[in-house]
Amino acid sequence: MPFQVVGATTPQEVWVVSGDRPLRVSEMVVLEDELLGNPQAQVVETRSHNRFFPLTTDQGAPDQQVLQALQLMGYDVQQEEVHLARVRLLEEAPFPVRVGVTARPATFAEVRHRLVRTSPAGGLVLGVIKSTEEMVAELDDDLRDLVCTMRGDEVRPQDGVPFLIDPASWQQYPHLGIFGGSGSGKSFAVRVILEELMRLGLPAVVLDPHFEMDFSQPAPGLPPGRARGFEGQFRTLLIGQEVGVDFTELGTYDLINLLGAVTPLTEPMANAVELLHRRMDSYTSFANRVADLATALEEGKAGLDRRSQDPSLPVQEKQRYARLLELLGEFASLPLASVRGIQWRLRRLEHAGLFGADIRPVEQLLLAGKVAVIQGPIWLLEVFAAYLLGNLYRRRRSYRDALQRGEQASFFPPFVVVTDEAHNFAPRGLDAPAKRLLREIAQEGRKYGVFLVLASQRPALLDETVTAQLNTKFVFRTVRASDLEVIKEETDMTADEVRRLPYLPTGDTFVSAAALGRTVPVRIRAAWSAAPHARDPWEELRERQTAWQEKAWEAVADLLPISTANLVHLLPKLRERLGEELSPKEVVDWLDHLAREGRLQKLQSPFGATYRLPG
Repeated sequence: MPFQVVGATTPQEVWVVSGDRPLRVSEMVVLEDELLGNPQAQVVETRSHNRFFPLTTDQGAPDQQVLQALQLMGYDVQQEEVHLARVRLLEEAPFPVRVGVTARPATFAEVRHRLVRTSPAGGLVLGVIKSTEEMVAELDDDLRDLVCTMRGDEVRPQDGVPFLIDPASWQQYPHLGIFGGSGSGKSFAVRVILEELMRLGLPAVVLDPHFEMDFSQPAPGLPPGRARGFEGQFRTLLIGQEVGVDFTELGTYDLINLLGAVTPLTEPMANAVELLHRRMDSYTSFANRVADLATALEEGKAGLDRRSQDPSLPVQEKQRYARLLELLGEFASLPLASVRGIQWRLRRLEHAGLFGADIRPVEQLLLAGKVAVIQGPIWLLEVFAAYLLGNLYRRRRSYRDALQRGEQASFFPPFVVVTDEAHNFAPRGLDAPAKRLLREIAQEGRKYGVFLVLASQRPALLDETVTAQLNTKFVFRTVRASDLEVIKEETDMTADEVRRLPYLPTGDTFVSAAALGRTVPVRIRAAWSAAPHARDPWEELRERQTAWQEKAWEAVADLLPISTANLVHLLPKLRERLGEELSPKEVVDWLDHLAREGRLQKLQSPFGATYRLPG
């Protein structure tokens, strides 16, 4: 028996019944109503009933009209197995679908334009669209065997239509959000997106607070030809070593922002920076000026006068006091607490190595169409992100603005900003160093070709202005009620889809995309490169313990038998061989462990224990 439309219908939704097989959630169907041009629709809810679970009207849907329609069509709803599906039209009809018309699964050719918006050569190939398994045989050659997916440790071949995102669509529908709890596959999706950016040669700057965005090693366990590394297409840059802030290039406003990113500046502190900073100041010249002023304010004019008039002072000291008096005369109105506050912030940034490099490596990578991965402690990453992204965004905007005015300008490429833990960089209701800039990019960046990919475990904590501008949202397993509320507000996901979020398998996601006009269920593909932290930590611990035990065995083998009575005399040799400061108790505990395993024999006597080889 074919699918049929039953019950009351609307121009947006209908109920479909099947006696043969259940319909799959998100399955595409064609409603054969010729008056409406055979509209296409998508299954949004399914349910099955049999004589053990008879169909009633107290389950939230279908209503009495559906039951009556089923009976008129010959279904014994109290005895037979009946499969029902609520189906939403992909385009609103001018009038309701006729009751009783047949429905059938859509062919790939019929819905290709809805499922595939670009070619694999020009798009980001991110996974497989779920509920498209029956279309695999109909796929064009260029869409076959593009990816494989993972279910636990099992590698599976492509079993559906590939899910592609067209980067060209970002001009109209910019910015991606990736939301999901710990272990849901969120960070894995970020890795896959970055792999695709590198494959297409699209430049990106990545803020990596977890030190996990390394792509140099191929992923283990994939079929031949699938795994690959991306050596030469990205570079990790540690703040304070490979990348930092060139102090001489800082304008006064930049310096105020940088110092305020450590902890917010008071208004007197900001005023003090404006007065003290000079064009082309080095870190040393500015820091010395601030330190000298703090000393001068503490000493006061009387104290400085008294010290400078000491006839026994060396010439250099007299010159120093003269400088201090000059500074005091110029900046006597500045509060000492404000100057000390500036000094403390400067020292913290300098101790972190922020002023030991510049951002030229990042600029060079972007100009070469590569990915720059910025790594560092989260607080330093937040501080540096405000400076780095501000400079990169200004360069791109200045280039585009110059072209609009018909002026010559040095080329600077469009680029993508990618970060995990995005709620730390743009928190809701709180200030943060990079928040203002991320808001500006979210609202204006598409005009200049600057796009965001923001991942977060807590969408409820992400700035609402930024969240609203994320036109494509990947929603992985999410449990918290506050996060689910944000997802309801910021996506077009159905209530049924939202209810499924706490139970999604790792790697499954709903993609709510303005460019697609609907939510698409997707299984993210297997990554081609290995994540540095993907290894089982318990296996790592066991390997380390085994290696230590073997090393320790080699250290004591030629010293056996060992008696606890003379153990203190053997400790220096054991410590030297193992390179560790072991206590007598730690050595005895380990010898007891070997005895329990049968590798040693323990003999007890009134003078202590003796450990020897068995036999």
